[in-house]
Amino acid sequence: MTDNQQLPVNPQPEEQPGEEQQTPNAFNQFVDHQRRAFEEAGRAVDALLPEGFKEHSQKARSEFLNGFRVLVDAAVENLEKSSQELDRAFRRNAPDAAASAPEDDRPPSTGRTKVKVQVD
Repeated sequence: MTDNQQLPVNPQPEEQPGEEQQTPNAFNQFVDHQRRAFEEAGRAVDALLPEGFKEHSQKARSEFLNGFRVLVDAAVENLEKSSQELDRAFRRNAPDAAASAPEDDRPPSTGRTKVKVQVD
């Protein structure tokens, strides 16, 4: 950022459409002053740093994030591959439900029809 450029100043919070103007109380005033102090502190630190530092910092941050993006993408890919292999192994070793438990082998209490029981 050059000396001619400045960050946008927002001295008062903008009123949202449809939002009623509230009477300022002590806490809201405190929050507003703290927000302004934080913005000014950011501008002060920004003014101390030379342009070259800011430019290289931005590039370093971008490369750092790209490195993690590659790492996370590789981890997701390996997890998906492992999940597919696990599914295949599970299906290969799982007994066929229709072949191992035919309808006739069920105990009488687990049949398809419901039995109404009357209790006195």
